[in-house]
Amino acid sequence: MSLGVRLEGVSVGFGRGGRGAPVVAGVDAEFAEGSFTALLGPSGCGKSTLLNAVAGFVRPTAGGVTVGGAPVTGPGPDRGVVFQQYALFPWLSARGNVEFALKRLGLPRSERRRRALDALAEVGLAEGAEKRPGELSGGMQQRVALARALAAEPEVLLMDEPFGALDPLTRGRMQELLTGLWRRAGTTVLFVTHDLDEALALAQRVLVLGGSPGRVLADHPVPAGGPDPGLRARVAAHLGA
Repeated sequence: MSLGVRLEGVSVGFGRGGRGAPVVAGVDAEFAEGSFTALLGPSGCGKSTLLNAVAGFVRPTAGGVTVGGAPVTGPGPDRGVVFQQYALFPWLSARGNVEFALKRLGLPRSERRRRALDALAEVGLAEGAEKRPGELSGGMQQRVALARALAAEPEVLLMDEPFGALDPLTRGRMQELLTGLWRRAGTTVLFVTHDLDEALALAQRVLVLGGSPGRVLADHPVPAGGPDPGLRARVAAHLGA
């Protein structure tokens, strides 16, 4: 199950009452149900701010965000979020961390446990369910964070540079895992990255952001068979704009 996402004239400013200099300004974009889109751009261009607006963590100072046609007014279980930092409770097991995140849904304990174990199995951590974060590698901890988001069965998965702190080998494995999960679940994915190769390897579409305040510089579809020889050069040219 998945929902579409729409940004209409979205601007976000910080400071008192949001009256500070805007971080992003006038962003229009639409993401179809079940699509996988990379938000690509340098640090400071507003990628994470837009993701946080979709998540409901920040409110636009102008424009609006809808998910499945409904206005976003705050966080909700229809949207799962995975950050670069794992943010796991060190005193809880992998299963306990996933279960804890499900408490907000009001599920009975037996259902929370079932969902947690199913999600950990889905990310290849069934045998590590009772281990604490300190007993897990960085890649395994990020799998727990991904399982935590998936266990709530969100229609939209928001990912903010989730693999940026991982070594190249682990990062590649996590990218393969994510691609497989997305193909099976059909969840709408928005994936923030500043890595051009990662964006082209994972996404169906690459939205290039840049400038100050941030804005959409280019919108590139990625062919089903993978990027054509000239696509990387075209995207890179927009990154350098």
